[in-house]
Amino acid sequence: MSQAHAVAALSKDAPLERTTIERREVGASDVRIEIQYSGICHSDIHHARGEWGEIAYPQVVGHEIVGLVAEVGTAVTRHAVGDRVGVGCMVNSCRTCENCLAGMENYCLNGNTGTYGSVDRDGTVTQGGYASHIVVDQDFVLSIPEALDMAKAAPLLCAGITTYSPLRHWNVGPGSRVAVVGLGGLGHMGVKFAHALGAHVTVLSRSLAKEEDGRKLGADDYRATEDPQTFTDLKNSFDLILNTVSAQVDINAYARMLRLNGTIVNVGAPPEPLPVRVFALMSNRRSFAASGIGSIGETQEMLDFCAEHGVEPETELIGADDINVAWKRVLDADVRYRFVIDATTFTI
Repeated sequence: MSQAHAVAALSKDAPLERTTIERREVGASDVRIEIQYSGICHSDIHHARGEWGEIAYPQVVGHEIVGLVAEVGTAVTRHAVGDRVGVGCMVNSCRTCENCLAGMENYCLNGNTGTYGSVDRDGTVTQGGYASHIVVDQDFVLSIPEALDMAKAAPLLCAGITTYSPLRHWNVGPGSRVAVVGLGGLGHMGVKFAHALGAHVTVLSRSLAKEEDGRKLGADDYRATEDPQTFTDLKNSFDLILNTVSAQVDINAYARMLRLNGTIVNVGAPPEPLPVRVFALMSNRRSFAASGIGSIGETQEMLDFCAEHGVEPETELIGADDINVAWKRVLDADVRYRFVIDATTFTI
């Protein structure tokens, strides 16, 4: 075992504190990564505060991890010491179920092993990326292209793949008309990806407060959903609506904005049910769907796409001592658009 410097939640109500945690020794197929940057995701807060169920403390969160390979096991062939690598939301899966065998380990029928808060192969609870280093099986370690700025790449491992995956699955490309609901950590990546894929992109936000940002990110149009006229003007307009909001919205009103065979896809995960009227979908043969993170293969494809097209998240770099304040700002929607922690500060 080795000790890592970390910042952890010690209870669901207490501020995060500096601590040390134990990482397993590097096994034959493992990679030890010296973490350089770790992104902050809203999911980190939900999990650490016990909002998605009871958890074991202390808990180190963080599933947007970028770093350098420091050590590899004897059977590792995919990565070498010094490589730029990343780790996203999962660190293992059963590898035997139908979905895993199809290369969709993100939808493992036996449940994939999350980067934090899951039971690892040695029976311990996984601890995430708010730490100085991590040990991960080589099959769940991604290569970070040289063209990407490592200080900005971390959010691609969650916010990036969460929005890229549905856009690719629903075949967004030139000629597609896409709407992105919400311009936050997820939404701003959805706009960038849809634009880079060649789609006509509209942002649907509560107000016009971020319109200038939205257009700079690649939006062709920007509408306020607090104005009822928006839903009238944009009826039957979109092939795909990407809903990034983790709160109650009127799915039926948005569904009426879909063209023939259009789909509204939720990537935000509100805790309450979203009522859907069948008649809102029946007209125009519309669909209501949801999408989680992408597979390892799809995530690597996304990283390579970002390098080729110059797609990077908008980030604010902070130190370890700033995490509690950053979490409050996330809850207050006071970040444009993703916090990234300088992991070298975990040891200071």
